[in-house]
Amino acid sequence: MTILIHFIIILFSLLCFTFTSAHIIPKFPSSVVSPDLQQTSVSVPNGLYRTKFFTQILDHFNYNPQSYQTFQQRYLINDTYWGGAKKKAPIFVYTGNEGDIEWFTLNTGFMFEKAPYFNALLVFIEHRYYGKSIPFGGNDEVANRNSSTLGYMSSTQALADYATLIIDLKKNLSAIDSPVVVFGGSYGGMLAAWFRLKYPHVAIGALASSAPILQFLDLVSPYTFTNIVTQDYKSESENCYKVIKESWKEIEDTANAPGGIEQLHKSFKICKNNTITADALKGWLQTALMYTAMTDYPTPTNFLTPLPAYPVKKMCEAIDSISTAGNESLTKMYAVANIFYNYTGTVTCFDFGNDSDDSIDQGGWNWQSCTEMIMPLGGNNEESIFPAHKWELEDTLSYCKHEYHIVPRPHWITTEFGGQDIGRVLKRFGSNIIFFNGLRDPWSGGGVLKNISKSLIAIVATEGAHHVDLRFSTKGDPKWLKNVRKQEVKIIESWISQYYQDLLLQG
Repeated sequence: MTILIHFIIILFSLLCFTFTSAHIIPKFPSSVVSPDLQQTSVSVPNGLYRTKFFTQILDHFNYNPQSYQTFQQRYLINDTYWGGAKKKAPIFVYTGNEGDIEWFTLNTGFMFEKAPYFNALLVFIEHRYYGKSIPFGGNDEVANRNSSTLGYMSSTQALADYATLIIDLKKNLSAIDSPVVVFGGSYGGMLAAWFRLKYPHVAIGALASSAPILQFLDLVSPYTFTNIVTQDYKSESENCYKVIKESWKEIEDTANAPGGIEQLHKSFKICKNNTITADALKGWLQTALMYTAMTDYPTPTNFLTPLPAYPVKKMCEAIDSISTAGNESLTKMYAVANIFYNYTGTVTCFDFGNDSDDSIDQGGWNWQSCTEMIMPLGGNNEESIFPAHKWELEDTLSYCKHEYHIVPRPHWITTEFGGQDIGRVLKRFGSNIIFFNGLRDPWSGGGVLKNISKSLIAIVATEGAHHVDLRFSTKGDPKWLKNVRKQEVKIIESWISQYYQDLLLQG
């Protein structure tokens, strides 16, 4: 919701570099591009939803002949608890993220659990160019070929897709007067908030969970994300923070010593057929640390990977409990990696595979992060848990020009949707949006953390992680999380009640 993603998460990148004869090109490793894209297989419970497809137009915004091409957009529907069109029962719509819509559906239990209470129809719409919603005949290779085909992929096109599909669906169901509430987490949460702002005639309200709508140039520092990650670990244990911070030099020194690579293989139980470098190993560990901070949930989960409750705490406990001689930090960092990559205990060795940094997805989120989603991330100051690194916009511009032969538009999102002085501006024209953020989530630094008006409400949970409110509830959920969900239900209930009152007055 993430991405994974995502996100999605997302979590777009830590910059590492590949050298060419001309210049340095910042690389965006696929393992940290978008958190929501890491989940590749989906197990669907029987009867959870029905799969449908909608014939969607390729380009909503001009009238060139090629714009009238169509593609099949997937959506999932559950009408088990729907009160029906005659009762004008509500429709809950999930605005799909950067990945397979089935995976997001299975990780959005809030909608399923509240559908009986609201007698709601549930609809989950897949984002264009992801999952099975691929333009150009459903052919990934053609759709992702170059900027000419990828050029139809943007957040504005996706929002127009959702509006077109929802309107058509309501017409076919004879449910014109059924109110629509949109939901989303991470990038999907951004889309949900923007959808309410751009299409208020289609949706009466939006729940935007962990939606970093302010994570853009001139709004948020590029060091905010990793500062929050750092604080997550530091708050658990000062020793934990120091061990992790000092481990990067230990890894580098070991790699540069005679027999050092072999030592790293042994210390981290890397599979024998793998060849690793210090940079690859550090990136692998940093991915684990960042994703764990994002998904520091209060109960065991299997969101990105199987993890225990409060996994950041578990990692720090693993570090603090080990006392060894020699390469102590390597032993402790192996324990950290084992929690994220092998909590089930079934992995005998870690397989980095043959996927190098040069193997970069030519489509998907990589394209979006090179066009409009220019988010300042990956900067690390001297206090960061990660090696110090200065974020430079020019690095992103160089990479995108090299990869796609295009120039990113870093200010387009805030031009299109706003963001500057949001507290003053948004309350003048926006309404009925819930912004949820958990402060342990690194993405919260780009979220709305204060109420903007009586109907633009920020719900902030000190112990919350990435869109934890949208997850299926469990018996182990803490009281604060239960209260967050109750508050969200109460607000959504008020929107629907007001809608019905307005409808009645209109006759």
